[in-house]
Amino acid sequence: METGSSAPSFWSVARRPKWILALLGALAVAALFSLLANWQLDRSIDSSAAERPDTETAVPLTDLAEPQQPMYDTAFGRMVDVSLRIVAGDAVILSDRVNHADPGWVVTVHAVDPTGASLAVAVGWAPTFAEAEAAAAQLDAADVDLGPVTGRYLPTESPQQSNFEDGQRSALAVAELINLWADDPSADGAPGVYGGYLVLAQPLADLEAIDAPAPSREVEFNLLNLFYALEWVVFAGFAVFLWWRLVKDEIEREVEAATPAEGRTTEP
Repeated sequence: METGSSAPSFWSVARRPKWILALLGALAVAALFSLLANWQLDRSIDSSAAERPDTETAVPLTDLAEPQQPMYDTAFGRMVDVSLRIVAGDAVILSDRVNHADPGWVVTVHAVDPTGASLAVAVGWAPTFAEAEAAAAQLDAADVDLGPVTGRYLPTESPQQSNFEDGQRSALAVAELINLWADDPSADGAPGVYGGYLVLAQPLADLEAIDAPAPSREVEFNLLNLFYALEWVVFAGFAVFLWWRLVKDEIEREVEAATPAEGRTTEP
């Protein structure tokens, strides 16, 4: 007569005190690994944030930029301090400049720092051309010593954005503005011109302040810390999987022990 036995169900074995305690231990280990994964993920974000400069604390312009030199990423969008003198007769009005979603005009001037180096400065925005023209005329009347000013330092725009066919200029392109100024600041013997332009925090000549928000930077991850975080997640899942595998092994052992051996021979 052949005998057999049915395998116990998984949950009938898993509910035994021994395996309940084992499950609690596996969950505790998984929770610890999850905390470690979260810690590594936070480090991944924090380490990237630490590499980004503080753009809102004003620093001297000369600490970030030099005349006749390209603008480096560390200077992009930084708030800077600089003493300036406006050069009369070099104001330029730019059209199609959006400020807080409203189209209008921006007035730019030619300014020089204490060393004589030239800097393009956006001094304010106006909703109408008449207001911009009046402000430009006021600033063009005579050299104006502004003294120390604060503003956001931004990279030059491309001259190709300007609409020359309509007799308008819309791009704040340093290379283009230089050709419109009375004196060439990049001529031999001149101190030179800064590669970027400055947007004043406080506008001049009754103009409105130009909206120049801090540059937005996408959150970057430190890939090594991110890899460690994923590794701890895998370990957490493996802790629960190991408990499941041990319960399955227990079931297989019980089935094997309850099944009679077939074809077994004994030596005389």
